[in-house]
Amino acid sequence: MAASCRGDGGSSQSTPIPQPTAAQLEASGLAKLPLAPDSKRVDLETPPFTHPTKVTNPLFPISKLESAVLNGTIDGKPFHTETTLLPYTRALEWPAGHQVEALVSQYVAFLDGRIQEVALDYYAQADDGSVWYLGEDVFDYDEDGLIAFTTDSWTTGQDGPPAMIMPAHPKVGQAFRTENIPGLVFEEVTVKTVGKTVPGPAGPVQGAMVGSELHDDGMRSDKVFAPGYGEFLTRDTDGVEAMALAVPTDALDESLPPELERISKGADAAFEAIRTAKWKEASAATDAITAAWDGYPRRGKVPPRLQPPVNAAVKALTKAVAARQRDPAQIAAIDVAQANLDLELRYGSPDEIDLARFELWTRQTVVDSAAGRLGAVSGDVASLEWTRDRFADRLDPADVSQINRELLSLREVEVDKDLAAVSKAAGRLRATAASLELAR
Repeated sequence: MAASCRGDGGSSQSTPIPQPTAAQLEASGLAKLPLAPDSKRVDLETPPFTHPTKVTNPLFPISKLESAVLNGTIDGKPFHTETTLLPYTRALEWPAGHQVEALVSQYVAFLDGRIQEVALDYYAQADDGSVWYLGEDVFDYDEDGLIAFTTDSWTTGQDGPPAMIMPAHPKVGQAFRTENIPGLVFEEVTVKTVGKTVPGPAGPVQGAMVGSELHDDGMRSDKVFAPGYGEFLTRDTDGVEAMALAVPTDALDESLPPELERISKGADAAFEAIRTAKWKEASAATDAITAAWDGYPRRGKVPPRLQPPVNAAVKALTKAVAARQRDPAQIAAIDVAQANLDLELRYGSPDEIDLARFELWTRQTVVDSAAGRLGAVSGDVASLEWTRDRFADRLDPADVSQINRELLSLREVEVDKDLAAVSKAAGRLRATAASLELAR
């Protein structure tokens, strides 16, 4: 007899998860991996999913993680990611014939300032408090700003079973597979440490978990999960990705500091002055930015991993303005504004920050089109499209229609490689973005 559907979740019974056979492991090249024995596994069956979108697990609080910024390096280049809980859910099938409503988290990664990867991740919490990964739609971008491949994508029901992302109460020695479809995606985590204190954006964070992650190539890397943050630190042979800021965990019930407001206005003024080659005005704006940034850290509230991007951007702006190098100076002014928005995230609404990011990507599109960087323009338009999805639900429907129409027009001229038309379309979109107001 089939299990009955329960509440807004899936089956009312626990469901065994079919595990890969020895033949499957051999065929996918995983047979020689040092896999954990079943006696250590805590993910061999899924509990019922009665209220799957109510995620209360402190080590993976995705339902409350409105926005997060992670910074690091990959192959020596600056790596920046923005993770956003999107305002809709997705229904996925598990077990067969039953629907589980999953939260949708958007992950966007930028390498050296350019879009590299986007993933829409699907998560749900089972009744025992464990959190499960129900798949992801992945879009990897190449140097030309185009989607290179989507082969890392998978969804529960269509491609295989769900995978545990976090046990309800992790204990040292427990093992679980965060991806479990040999030949497509496969990772296994063994809990190394619990109750660890780690340095966080606003001070020490207690109760973190460290897991040793076994990859399909046999390599291992440590991954840290922290209360209030979820995935906190990943380190492997290519580089590191670490939590820089998360809201509401790191949000402050304070008004925006005047220093950050001056940095924002200074970046705007510098950008406009540089565009029109008014170098004295650009220099004055840069000096104002530097003075404001020098004053802000003395407040003692700068998350450590947010400081280097601001330092680098201010330094690059100062150098480019002094040399009167228009293109790098414009890019540096945009970088200052983007890095400052990461700081402003502690004080304001994530939707407001994302709307401001959107406007900055229109500036970047104008600059890249003027410089003839077609690949960069393609990536800029993709960044605009993904950023739009974060705040569109808070716009008036007529404004959504206008933004969508202008984005479509921008994409059409980008596909035609008409950079002059791209610049005009991006300018119109910038003006529209500047006029938008989000619903309260």
